[in-house]
Amino acid sequence: MVEYVVIEDAAGLSAACEKLAAGTGPVAVDVERASGFRYSQRAYLIQVFRRQAGVFLFDPSTIDDFGPLQAAIGDTEWVFHAASQDLPSLRERGLEPPLIFDTELGSRLLGRERVGLGAVVEHTLGITLAKAHSAADWSTRPLPASWLEYAALDVEHLIDVRDVLVAELEEQHKTEFARQEFQAVLERLPKPPRDDPWRRLSGLHAVRGRKALAVARSLWQAREDYAREQDVAPGRLVPDRALVAAVLADPASKQVLAGVKDFNGRASRTQLDRWWNAIVAGRETTDLPADRVPSDTLPPPRAWVDRNPEADARLKAARPAVEARAEELHMPTENLLTPEILRRVAWSPPAEVTVGTVGAALAELGARQWQIEQTAQVIVDSFVASRNAVDPAPGADS
Repeated sequence: MVEYVVIEDAAGLSAACEKLAAGTGPVAVDVERASGFRYSQRAYLIQVFRRQAGVFLFDPSTIDDFGPLQAAIGDTEWVFHAASQDLPSLRERGLEPPLIFDTELGSRLLGRERVGLGAVVEHTLGITLAKAHSAADWSTRPLPASWLEYAALDVEHLIDVRDVLVAELEEQHKTEFARQEFQAVLERLPKPPRDDPWRRLSGLHAVRGRKALAVARSLWQAREDYAREQDVAPGRLVPDRALVAAVLADPASKQVLAGVKDFNGRASRTQLDRWWNAIVAGRETTDLPADRVPSDTLPPPRAWVDRNPEADARLKAARPAVEARAEELHMPTENLLTPEILRRVAWSPPAEVTVGTVGAALAELGARQWQIEQTAQVIVDSFVASRNAVDPAPGADS
């Protein structure tokens, strides 16, 4: 059974930070959120472990200032499992690592097929973790003891896992790959807000016409405002499919809306006035959304042969070549080079295809230097081969 200390006040925070500052080596850090339950992605529990210090579970709902924790551990490596998920919540509380090690990403680079925390701990240390509470509502108070023990186990073994992965990365000559990947995660900027986030409503494709789309937008915004106000995940109030059902039903009155069978959800009737007012507002607006919005999304590859045959030939030549290189490196293809980056450089390659120009294009699209070094020549060779196949040299056998 893991030993841990729950920290809920300034005095406990001070004592824990003193111990953590006196600990040795990297610190393991994890965050529990209430995704799917709450509107926000804030941290509801922050777990920290350091050798010679122990495991501490910090309750952000009762601690206002995490400055002492940042001061205690802010000068050493922080070890995560899937750091990109936890960093935004930590930054919201003023916690920022100087450098990181990501055991999930490290496992991917090593070619592990199963990279969940439980699988990684079992593979590296031979220890089986129970993952019974991974989807729990961590905003619950008080937190059950079994949940706290689960949370403590999430960090207790991370440093040992990190040490094993460090050795394996060195053995496979992937230490620099990992360093660049971890730094990229640390430096990655948040995605800018979508111009029309309401267009992500599941099932919106069934809604036809600008006026109906205006109603869908108004309902989405009403749900978003209420979800933010209540700090509840929007889909727990009224699911996407229910909002779309209300739009498609085109109710003539609030009473008719109440009778729409597929307009369900825990707030569909208790907030009926809110939804009806949103429908009315959507119908009355003169600011009608476009049926479609411009997008830089590429066509699906299956359409390339008709829309851009040269690009189709480039992609068909380069994709298996990059996959083969990934196999040689014993890692998933998407970790060597994302399919999106390869598609974009195949669709619109540099005017002059060389290792330098393709490398620059890859960098512009977000590839790391190690990825460029491993794939640029492969891509150039594939593009040249595809061009020669489509347009053979004069005098070549037909």
